[in-house]
Amino acid sequence: MPTASQAKHKFCRRIGECLWGCPNCPTVKGKARAFPAGPHGAKNGGRRAKLTTYGELLLEKQKLRNYYAISEKQLRIAYAKAKSGTGQTGDKLFISLETRLDAMVYRAGFAPTIFAAKQMVSHGHILVDGKRIDRSSCRVKEGQVISIVAEKSPAIAEIARSGNAVVPAYLEVDLENCKATLVRMPQVDEIPVKVKIMSVIEYYAR
Repeated sequence: MPTASQAKHKFCRRIGECLWGCPNCPTVKGKARAFPAGPHGAKNGGRRAKLTTYGELLLEKQKLRNYYAISEKQLRIAYAKAKSGTGQTGDKLFISLETRLDAMVYRAGFAPTIFAAKQMVSHGHILVDGKRIDRSSCRVKEGQVISIVAEKSPAIAEIARSGNAVVPAYLEVDLENCKATLVRMPQVDEIPVKVKIMSVIEYYAR
């Protein structure tokens, strides 16, 4: 995937904060590169240019795309699906991204980063209701159980058990047995992603 192969904190440096709250991000206070990337990044003392209205919409869209480490095509497809049918487009888009299998693995604390979660899924270490799933984009449904078979993937299970993520209320996690259950669908205000979802919708609705 194009996003996963890029410098993971380059975008964080552009916006001045870490999307994922990583302590080793260059944007953390005291780090040597806490200014935008590129040849002109350090010239203005880390100050960022004032954005136009379009620029603000684009930035929120890019935040969402980078947080879940998905391509522009994947986000456009997710938006098109969210726009159809009844209900708020923004809510449906946000929830559909949050319930992707890779996002659920990351949110449960089984993987330290969203990129590691994608790798776990693509390498076949993750089961959903006992069935091996290797597609990161697979949607987890209410009541489904995500698990890792410790006997078959001992190293991965050990990583999962060492997780210390703050688990949201819509997930029930058993680290010892490497299991996580989506007990209910998430509410938008519970999803710990600092993105103005309506700005994303406005961007695509232009």
